[in-house]
Amino acid sequence: MAFINYTTKNLAIKIIYYGPGLSGKTTNIRHVYKMLDSSSRGDLICLETDTERTFFFDLLPIKAGQISDFEIHFQLMTVPGQVFYEASRRSVLKGADGIVFVADSQVPLLDANLESFDGLRKNLLQHNVDLNSIPLVFQYNKRDLDNLIPVETFNNLLNPRKLPYIESSAINGVGVVETLKEISKQTVPVVKENIFGGKREEPKKEEKKEEKQARDEEIEFVTRDRISPIQFVKMKFKSQEDIEKEIEKLTREFTGKSKH
Repeated sequence: MAFINYTTKNLAIKIIYYGPGLSGKTTNIRHVYKMLDSSSRGDLICLETDTERTFFFDLLPIKAGQISDFEIHFQLMTVPGQVFYEASRRSVLKGADGIVFVADSQVPLLDANLESFDGLRKNLLQHNVDLNSIPLVFQYNKRDLDNLIPVETFNNLLNPRKLPYIESSAINGVGVVETLKEISKQTVPVVKENIFGGKREEPKKEEKKEEKQARDEEIEFVTRDRISPIQFVKMKFKSQEDIEKEIEKLTREFTGKSKH
């Protein structure tokens, strides 16, 4: 659930990148970090194993646009892909406002994608959340490789509801920003409705091109001309409870800063 600070007029929206191990979740977060201006993002916080695979989560807070008088902050987080971290994945999903499912497009990993997606559904149910009720965007990653799962197969098996999807090559930065913009566009109206009440606005049929463009520009990400090097803040915790407390603390710190 989004965290709102009425004093500083800041709103934090939690976006989870979910998918099988090595599908590209962390690669997405790192590319977003590199392309955003430092004034619009916080530290990239990681907890990793000795093999550099995400052990628990990556966390990147960023600023983007406004809802009414409130400045929007996104908390981008990944979950560990390895199957033996099921409890960790459930923990990270707690309070999620939107989800990006990062699928690995390589044919041998079709079953891993299906298993991970089924795990997402089950883990959300542990928090009394129906997968059909939460904003969801699919990213079909690694489209630069050979021997790929057809997009039609992905949509038939994972996305029969015809939700938004992006074809990507996250390691090359292709489709990463488009994915972030799409999940933002899907999530913000839902958060706005849940927090501020009222019906969700639907675009009118006679809406002019200029008006539609203005609506699409509500979410803005301040990028930089040159790619910045990645600097990590690595943390270790004794328990999942400690991690959840730290995530909440970081959210409050980031959204608690007054606007300049």
